[in-house]
Amino acid sequence: MTAELAVVTVTYSSGDHLSNFLRSLSTATTVEHEVVIADNGSTDGAPEAAERDFDNVTLLRTGANIGYGGASNRAVAATDPATEFVIVANPDVEWVPGSIDEMLAVARRWPRAGAVGPLIREPDGTVYPSARRVPDLVSGTGHALLGRVWKSNPWTAGYRQDDEAIAERTVGWLSGSCLLLRRAAFESINGFDSRYFMYMEDVDLGDRLARAGWLNVFAPSAEVIHRKGHVAGEHPELMLPAHHESAYRFQADRHPGARWAPLRAGLRAGLWVRSRMAVASARRTTTSRPDSPIVNPPSTPPREA
Repeated sequence: MTAELAVVTVTYSSGDHLSNFLRSLSTATTVEHEVVIADNGSTDGAPEAAERDFDNVTLLRTGANIGYGGASNRAVAATDPATEFVIVANPDVEWVPGSIDEMLAVARRWPRAGAVGPLIREPDGTVYPSARRVPDLVSGTGHALLGRVWKSNPWTAGYRQDDEAIAERTVGWLSGSCLLLRRAAFESINGFDSRYFMYMEDVDLGDRLARAGWLNVFAPSAEVIHRKGHVAGEHPELMLPAHHESAYRFQADRHPGARWAPLRAGLRAGLWVRSRMAVASARRTTTSRPDSPIVNPPSTPPREA
């Protein structure tokens, strides 16, 4: 019997977060569903325990840490092709009761919705700005340069849509930490761009969906909690360069050809300098905390950008 819904998550030693994800999933929807875990090389036994302890869970080993988007693509491909909707979510998401059923209801209200994203809360109840505009060169540069030192700057506020009401609406892109995807839309653009190892793959996905005529719909009537169990900040030498490389790739893809070559060169040089400065700053912060834990580099990073 074909499941009406598939749920996909990508793991990399996710620990207890994965079991919490699956336990809370049982209250999130009344719809029959299958779950596929794409594991990027866990060493904690959590994916194996999940396959053993929970019904309808399939473990798919990717064979290496291939990143979030690439692993998500493989997991979606492993689900029943007749399934109309697929959830892609981080394993450190906790489902609020009824949240998936509400996202499905929103998707059916918006027949051109390629992606639907819930309201995402931090564990302390703070609303995370998960529905944003697609950054252009001006807003993206302003946010990148000033977002951490002048949080209320107009470029960051516009990018994060800080002044927008929390209401059901179309947006530029939605956080990849939790997405309901219409399978036809996802497949029409060949899923995530696997060249993005981490960061910006959700921005790219949302932008390509919109360019293909689909909508990204923010659905605050559905809520989830994102516990951000993967501590990317412990590995600034890996995470920050990856973030900057993804930012370059996003803009370079949208400014191809000889005409834009000087801009791409300047962008790459500027991002390289900023990356080096950010790594140095993060290292100083980390070394000042002698009790900082050592963790494996995550394949599912925090979604702040």
